[in-house]
Amino acid sequence: MWLPWGNKKMPLRIHDTSSPFSCSSFKDIQHLCTQDSSASSKRNANVFHRVRIVNSLLRSWGPARTGKITDSVSDPSISIPGAEKRVVVYFTSLRVVRSTFEDCKTVRSILHGFRVSIGERNLSMDSRFLNELRGILGQSNLTLPRVFIGGRYMGGAEEIKQLHEIGELKKIVERLPAAEPGTCVVCSGYRFLLCNECNGSRKLYTQKSGFKTCTACNENGLIRCPSCSCAQL
Repeated sequence: MWLPWGNKKMPLRIHDTSSPFSCSSFKDIQHLCTQDSSASSKRNANVFHRVRIVNSLLRSWGPARTGKITDSVSDPSISIPGAEKRVVVYFTSLRVVRSTFEDCKTVRSILHGFRVSIGERNLSMDSRFLNELRGILGQSNLTLPRVFIGGRYMGGAEEIKQLHEIGELKKIVERLPAAEPGTCVVCSGYRFLLCNECNGSRKLYTQKSGFKTCTACNENGLIRCPSCSCAQL
């Protein structure tokens, strides 16, 4: 009988019993899979249960939040007579204050998406709009934009964006008649024209008194379009 080569001892391999799958039978594997599936089903059940609770809370809070925002924004004591069938927005097109310009741009974009008649009153084009808005709100320090829907005051940029996000703005605006298609053929939708008296120069010349300031136009040498319905608001 041949002896093993050399006197070196051959290492023996010992199975690691720390792993649950080293010497497990098929029944043990099936048992472990059953435990994993039952644990995952319990976790899914807990997640679905929490989701149902959150949805029920949101549904219960929804009407209260909607009513709170609407009541806090609209003020029946502040209104514009003669504007019951349209939207009126006071804004500025100047980029002096970036946040104000962006708010005006966002609000106008939201309102134009409803395709209703909108009377835009640009304070940078005519300062008389500022005096008009101060008289309506009874405030001297104003932020823009300011929006009136159906003749009733609705608020500024934050209020309009909140109403739009919760879907209440659409319900309010849908009560108004749709805007007629097309633009004004006289001003092309700009709502202002050059003054016919001074041609926008703000100066008039007479032989008696020489040059004098034109009183027929605003500080920009413009007059409101006489045929545009939005400008007549």
